[in-house]
This record gives sequence, structure tokens and C-alpha cells, in this order.
Amino acid sequence: MIFGKIEYLNLLPFHIFLKKELRSSAEKMAWLKRGSVPSEINRAFHARRVDAAVISSIRSRGCRCVDFGIVADGEVQSVLLLPGAMHEDSASETSNALARVLGLRGKVIIGDRALQHHLRHPEGAIDLARAWKEREGLPFVFARLCAHPAHLARIEKLSRRFFAHPPRVPYRVLKKEAHRHGLSVRELREYLKKIHYRIGWREKKALKRFFSTAKGVL
Repeated sequence: MIFGKIEYLNLLPFHIFLKKELRSSAEKMAWLKRGSVPSEINRAFHARRVDAAVISSIRSRGCRCVDFGIVADGEVQSVLLLPGAMHEDSASETSNALARVLGLRGKVIIGDRALQHHLRHPEGAIDLARAWKEREGLPFVFARLCAHPAHLARIEKLSRRFFAHPPRVPYRVLKKEAHRHGLSVRELREYLKKIHYRIGWREKKALKRFFSTAKGVL
């Protein structure tokens, strides 16, 4: 199985889990080679260059997905809009669509760049996950774990094992990743607390609402 990898901190616990769970060295090497930004992983998945991946929620409609995703119930800090002229982030189709759904104009930034901007300039930017929560009263699902049919059963088992035994991120990994992304260990820990991965009934309701409202702006 070839698994696509999003190179963002919000999936760090899942990456640690996958390193242990992928069966062979060939699978692990393929996973490591497939690292990219969300929009590139979306294209690779839909072109069937990868068998499974966490893909942008806006591109997951109609796909076979499990109840695992990247979710924020309020502030997320790594998906921001800087008010002004409209400028979308080519790396994230869902974040661009969310800004349009919310009727907001400005520059969309995601990932490390957004997180560092928030930490250095906490005022002025709009946190899109918080804006969604304020308007809808629901969490926002940025991405979902999906697979092509031949691999869906295995992905379902992987997600169940992840939730049954959530991995602990070792301090040495936290320190390494924090340094690599220009953060302190404390900042990284606080950021990861804002993310959860289980898609329950509230998250499914939020997805349905997002898909419905996104039709009018895409």
C-alpha cells in the first residue's frame, strides 16, 4: 500500500503511529517519499498514485473515508486569513473554500507560516476555524482519511487501532520537530492540543453543512 503523507505538524501523532504500523520497509519508504502539501496529496490520491491519504475535506466528498480526520473545535492557529485583497493559498483547497464560505476576503495562509504568524502577531489575523465555530457552533473538519476500495478495510483497522491506543509523541521528537519548524516545545505541545482526529456526529454534521454551503461559492 502506498500512503500519501502531508508534511504538516497537525498530523505528527499519526505519523508516529504509522511508522510503527506500516508493514514493510518498502511501504515505509513509499510513505516517506510521498510527503507533500495537501493540494498535491489530493491530486496524487485522485490520480491513484497513492492508495490512501489524509485528503482535504473539500476533495473528499464521494470518496471512501473513515472516521479519522484533522479537526479543530474552535481556534486552530495554523489556518489564518490576513484581511485585504483576496489571495488564496495554493497548498490548501479546503482553507480557500472555507474563507469563501465565511464570506471573508484576504490572504489565506496555512501550516508553519500561519502558526508562526499567529505566535508573532496574535492580533489582526482571522483564525478560520474559530470563525466557523462562531458562525456554525460546530467543529471544522479540514481533512479526512480516505482510501481506494481495495485498501479501505485496512485503513479502517488502522484508524481503530490509532483511537484504541493513541500514540505518545516522545520528547525527543517534539524537540526535533519544534526546532525544525521554528517553534518551542511548549508552543508545539499547545498547538497539538487544538487538533483532534475523531470524526463523530458533530463533525459529520459540520461536514454536511460545509459541503452544502460550499456549493454556492466554488
